[in-house]
Amino acid sequence: MNFMRQRIWRVIVTSAVLFVAVTVHATEVPFLAGRVNDVAGILSNSTHAELESLLKAHEDSTSNQVAVLIILSLEGESLEEFSIKVAETWKLGQKGKDNGVLLLVAKEDRKVRIEVGRGLEGDLTDQTSGMIIRHEIVPRFRDGDYDAGVRAGVIAILGAIKGSYKPEAAEWGEVGGRIFAFLIFIVVVGIFTVIALLSKGFVSWFLYVFLLPFWGAFPPAILGMVPGLALFGTYAIGFLILKFWLLKSAGGANFLKRITKSGFLVSSAAGGWSSSGSSWSSSSGGSFSGGGGSFGGGGSSGGW
Repeated sequence: MNFMRQRIWRVIVTSAVLFVAVTVHATEVPFLAGRVNDVAGILSNSTHAELESLLKAHEDSTSNQVAVLIILSLEGESLEEFSIKVAETWKLGQKGKDNGVLLLVAKEDRKVRIEVGRGLEGDLTDQTSGMIIRHEIVPRFRDGDYDAGVRAGVIAILGAIKGSYKPEAAEWGEVGGRIFAFLIFIVVVGIFTVIALLSKGFVSWFLYVFLLPFWGAFPPAILGMVPGLALFGTYAIGFLILKFWLLKSAGGANFLKRITKSGFLVSSAAGGWSSSGSSWSSSSGGSFSGGGGSFGGGGSSGGW
């Protein structure tokens, strides 16, 4: 009995020590001192003042709250987790509008992220955020010019929100690659989708469930989160609607007969078918605070 008690106490003490260790080593969220928060001290005074003025003017005219945080290290913490923690702690953006953006740079980790509030995800998409990181920020950071990299990133973020930011010519190669990848996806997964739609019984529903993860993962990765999830929803719901039409309506039955006569489908022995082919607040004391905006994980990350 004593042995069991000692073992239980050891487990409790070990768990407590680990919890304290994780808590101590977790990167703390810095105090929100302004729109530009350079904890690492890598920006020149002139660039700091320039960006602070630029972001204030943008907020005054649009109510969007864009902030910059530059730290030395994440201290082992995930970039995405720390970024969302900062954005939620600072509560960037106005409550109800969720129109906040955070540009986070971790110098020693050589990582950068743009965290986008829900209200601006339509203007500053994951794809656009990735473009800004790859083409505006990272090349300048690689040259050691942090002032130019942060400045270019901020200007591009504001331009994207206004609808004036355009990708560089080199980006069109990536766009072409995305289109090519999407076409391959549509051809390969589309064939199995058609088979699932026109089959009967277990095969049909097995394929429908089997293809759900593919429709849920690839379109968002290729097209971006919003259009990708819209396409996933179209498959998940549209399949059921079409399936009901094929099985329960006279029009659907006639359609299947025409397809069968055309040779695209052949009747199986079992009777089925198979395919043939808030606002910043400032006072005289210079204090700042977020306005209660929320974030849903939209944005993009990168490194140099």
